[in-house]
Amino acid sequence: MRILIAPDKFKDSLTADEVIMAIKKGIRKVLPKAKIHEAKMSDGGDGFLNAVNNYLQCKEIWVATEDPLGRPIKAPYLLDTVNGRAYIELAKTSGLELLKPLERNVMITSTRGTGLQMLDAIKKGAKTLYLGLGGSATNDGGTGIADAFGYVFKDENDNPLRPMGVNLSKIHQILMPKDGLLDTIKVIAINDVGNPLHGKQGAAYVYGAQKGANKEQIVLLDTGLRHLAERVRTSFEKSFERLPGSGAAGGTAYGLKVFLNAEYTRGIDFVLGIAGVETLMKSHVIDYIFTGEGKIDQQTVYGKLIKGVADLGSEHDIPVIAVCGKLDMDTKGLDVLGLTQVLEIMDTSKPVQYSMDNAAEMVEQKVRQYLIDAVQDNY
Repeated sequence: MRILIAPDKFKDSLTADEVIMAIKKGIRKVLPKAKIHEAKMSDGGDGFLNAVNNYLQCKEIWVATEDPLGRPIKAPYLLDTVNGRAYIELAKTSGLELLKPLERNVMITSTRGTGLQMLDAIKKGAKTLYLGLGGSATNDGGTGIADAFGYVFKDENDNPLRPMGVNLSKIHQILMPKDGLLDTIKVIAINDVGNPLHGKQGAAYVYGAQKGANKEQIVLLDTGLRHLAERVRTSFEKSFERLPGSGAAGGTAYGLKVFLNAEYTRGIDFVLGIAGVETLMKSHVIDYIFTGEGKIDQQTVYGKLIKGVADLGSEHDIPVIAVCGKLDMDTKGLDVLGLTQVLEIMDTSKPVQYSMDNAAEMVEQKVRQYLIDAVQDNY
């Protein structure tokens, strides 16, 4: 029997490596002779650099930049000098992970630090930049990155605006950079969400709350993203706000598209490609795929890693079993995902922290019990 393990991390609890190890232990207890293949996954968000570094030969570069609130920090990216490619994880400079809970103010956060990283990579020879989106603390529509590249956003009084969510509705004029740099590079925006830029399924309404926005601020941010799209249509005759994925990372994907002419690609497809999983599927019969992440909820339907793995299983007619810390989705949502089984580890009789502290053992136990019930004739 051959089994592929391809999970994401359990945020604030287990790394992807630890999830793999826990699932593997559960499998070994029941199917000790099973051939197990591992794939370290990322949907483009937290852990993107780790996933890339596991499969590609790159040099880690640390650069002085700024965090979502504009404070100076140093952050890494990966540089492939042979092929002129850079791999940048937005969460390392513009991520929620960089802010304490009380610092989360999505009205004033910016992606400018990510733009500074991109510029450093270009100076060091990168011609193609792969930007992993996800885990952002921002809702600036990518204006921060654009600002770093020389775009200028002005209000109706001709005053320059700082690139952040609260200022999106004030944009009256957008001036392009004049250095011609954009003609020399290619940008690939990597993410696994299918949300449009604005609207009830857009960046602000779906992801704003987890970045610290209240209901009133979510409305203001959504209005700002709509206004930005109007200004872009007027200035550049570009209209990508309804393109699936444009809402990724607070509209950063949209900003990359309209300001840097970026292409979109699914994070799961990108990582599966560099991990050689498609080759594995063609050369071997895989009996089960185990995946997982900390929480499976309505956001998962919009293309997060779990959805990509489920699609992979469906394409090859392979059962996909997902392990999660918490399941917050009804049967209809699970049907849309196309998972064979979801194994929730949370023990509702105990505090949440108990499940987080003991997640590895609980994942192992859930996988073990599932296999005992499902394939006990094979051991």
